[in-house]
Amino acid sequence: VQLVESGGGLVQAGGSLNLSCAASGSISTINNMGWHRQPPGKQREWVAHVTRGRHVTPDGGKYYADSVKGRFTISRDNAKNTVYLQMNSLKPEDTAVYYCYAQIETFTTGLDDYWGQGTQVTVSS
Repeated sequence: VQLVESGGGLVQAGGSLNLSCAASGSISTINNMGWHRQPPGKQREWVAHVTRGRHVTPDGGKYYADSVKGRFTISRDNAKNTVYLQMNSLKPEDTAVYYCYAQIETFTTGLDDYWGQGTQVTVSS
């Protein structure tokens, strides 16, 4: 199983970026998909995740850290095994390496967490 991210880069404060992460390999089922980030000199932190399937809850199975709520939007395309993170109104404090992750069950192993290689997001003031 491999997760490949794209969409990072350099943007001015107030700008937008859209990250994507595609999972490939011998995949049976993908449960949660989401994003973490690691700012320079700090620990990795959870950003957002989206659960699998339909939801009747108001949040639609999408959850966000308070620091990004209202600015970031997570979505997924199950047909493409891809998760997206639309980031708007970016701030310098959003500068970090962004990692996608997915809870994946393959045809030969049980459920496990998989991570992407990370993509750099830099927001200039």
